[in-house]
Amino acid sequence: MPIIHPLPDILISQIAAGEVVERPAAALKELLENSLDAGATDIRVHLELGGTQLIRVADNGVGIMPEQLNLALARHATSKIASLDDLECVATLGFRGEALASIASIARIRLASRAHNAALAYQISADGATPSEVQPTALTAGTTIEVRDLFFNTPARRKFLKSAATEYAHCLGVFQRIALARPDVSFSLHHNDRAVQLWRGQDMTERITAVLGVDFNQSAVNVAEIAAGLSVHGMSALPAYSRASRDAQYMFVNGRFVRDKLLAHALKQAYHDILHHDRHPAYCLFLTLDPALVDVNVHPAKTEVRFRDSRAVHQFIYHALNKALAGHAGQTPAATVQIGATTADTTHISSGTTPTYRSQPNYAPLHQAAMPLGVAQPASYYDLMMRNTAPATPALNTDSHPLGYALGQLHGIYILAQNQAGLILVDMHAAHERILYEQFKTALDQRSIASQHILIPIALNVDALDVATAAEHADTLQQMGFEIAALSPTSLAIRAVPQLLLAADPAQLARDLLHELRMSGASNALTEQRNERLSTLACHSAVRANRQLTITEMNALLRDMEKTERANQCNHGRPTWFQISLAELDKMFMRGK
Repeated sequence: MPIIHPLPDILISQIAAGEVVERPAAALKELLENSLDAGATDIRVHLELGGTQLIRVADNGVGIMPEQLNLALARHATSKIASLDDLECVATLGFRGEALASIASIARIRLASRAHNAALAYQISADGATPSEVQPTALTAGTTIEVRDLFFNTPARRKFLKSAATEYAHCLGVFQRIALARPDVSFSLHHNDRAVQLWRGQDMTERITAVLGVDFNQSAVNVAEIAAGLSVHGMSALPAYSRASRDAQYMFVNGRFVRDKLLAHALKQAYHDILHHDRHPAYCLFLTLDPALVDVNVHPAKTEVRFRDSRAVHQFIYHALNKALAGHAGQTPAATVQIGATTADTTHISSGTTPTYRSQPNYAPLHQAAMPLGVAQPASYYDLMMRNTAPATPALNTDSHPLGYALGQLHGIYILAQNQAGLILVDMHAAHERILYEQFKTALDQRSIASQHILIPIALNVDALDVATAAEHADTLQQMGFEIAALSPTSLAIRAVPQLLLAADPAQLARDLLHELRMSGASNALTEQRNERLSTLACHSAVRANRQLTITEMNALLRDMEKTERANQCNHGRPTWFQISLAELDKMFMRGK
C-alpha cells in the first residue's frame, strides 16, 4: 500500500517552478515585477543565449536588508502581504512569495542588494539547493539578481526549451510589456553584450510609440474614460491598422499585463462593426479600478484575473472603446494618400441598379431599382454648377458639408468631390454599404424582433449551466425572438428563433446566445449574430462597381455619409474616403517652384 509522506522542500519548490517558470521569459517577468514593486526608477536587463545561460536584472529600488536576504529566497516569504485582507486588495505585482524560491531551485542564482541608506551591500547565492551564507559585496545601490543555467538540475525541463532566438523573442515580449506598464521608469536591454533597447522615463504616448511604433501612433485614437470607479486610458488603432494576429494587443489591469477573456470579448465587440472578421485590432489600454474589485490570485502566472462585477467592467470597456472609435468617424483621415491603396469592389452585375431594402425580415432576391438616396439640392443646382454657364450661380458652401460636392465619377467606382481643403475621393460601394448597414440596424431597433416558430422543435444537449441560463433569462430570450425551454437537466428545446436569423443554424445560434448571456449580459447577447446578418445584407444591397450615378445621387450619398456614424469605415474595416489637400496637389504638380 502506498505510504503518504511529506515532500522535501527542494522538490516542492521545483514543482512550484513548473507552474511559475516554464521558460526564461517567465523568470524575467518575475524579476522585473520585483524591481517595480521595490520602487525602481531605472532597470537594466542583460541576457545571454535568450536567457537560458544568463538573466541579470539590476535596479535602483529600495534594496533588501542583509538579515532578510535568506528570506528573499525562501518559499512563501514576502513583504507584500501579511493577511487575508491584504490578499483581497493586492496592489503590488508580486505577492505569493514563491517566485525567487522557485527560480533558485532550478538555476544558479546570485542575489546582491544594498538597502536604502545602507553603508554596505551584501549578497547570497544558491545552486538549486540550500542558499549560501550572506557575504559582503560591491554594489552602488538597489538590487541585482543573476540567474544562470536555467533548468540545469532538471534536464527533462531543459529539453522543452526552444532555440536561443525563440527564447529571446519571448523575453523581449515580456520586457516590452513591462516597459509599457510603467512608462515613467527607464529600461535598458542587452542581449549577448549587444545593446538592444534603451527607453528613458517618458509619458504614456511616447512609450507606446517607442514600443509599438510610429505607424501605430499615427493610426490610433486616444482612449480616456472614467465612470463608476472604473478608469481606462491608452491608445487603440483604427481598423485600417488591423493585424493578421493578436501580436499588438496589450491590456493592463492596475498596471498588470493580463490576458482576460472578458476584456478581450468587450474589445472584440467594440470593433465588430468596423473590422473584418479575419483581422485583429491593435491596442494598448490601461484599466484601473479598486484592487478589492478584482482578484489577481487566479493563476500562478498571474496573467488571468477575475472581476467582482464582470458585467459592469465588460460594458464599461465596450462603451469606452465604442465611443473613442465612433468619435473618430467624423474626422478627416490622414492627408497622406497612397493612390490605389483602397481596394474597390469590382463585382459586375447585369443591371446598373441597386436592390432596395424591404421592411420584412425574410429577405428574398429582389428586383433592381433606383438607388434609394435623397436629394440634397435640386438637380438644376448641380447642372448649373457643373456647366458654369450662369453667372448668378451661388458659391458652394463647403463649410457646412465637410465632404464637399461631387464633381464626377471615376471608372464607375470612385466619386470625386471638392471641399474647402481640396479633393475628396470616395469609394461609393464601401460608403453606401456603411450607410445601409446603419440604417438597417436603426430600423430593426425601432421595432420588436419578430419570432418564427419551428415546426418540429430542436432538441439540444447542453450542460446544466446552459439550462440554468436559459431559465434565468427566459424573458430576455423571448424579447429577442427566441423560445427555448428545458427538456431535462441536460437538454433544451428550441421552439422559435428570430425571423431575421432563419438562415442560421438554430442549435449553434442557441449555444452562442447562451454563452453570450453568461459572458456579457442580455444587452449585448444578440448583437454579433444580428450585426453579421445585417452587414452581409448591406454589402449585397449597396451600390456596385460600374453603376453610373448622377451628380444629384453622388451628392446625396455624400450628405448621407456626413450624418452616418462611422462613415469613414465600411463594415469590413476598409476606408470609405480620403482627403487630398490643395497643398499636396500643388506639390504633385510642382506649383510655386
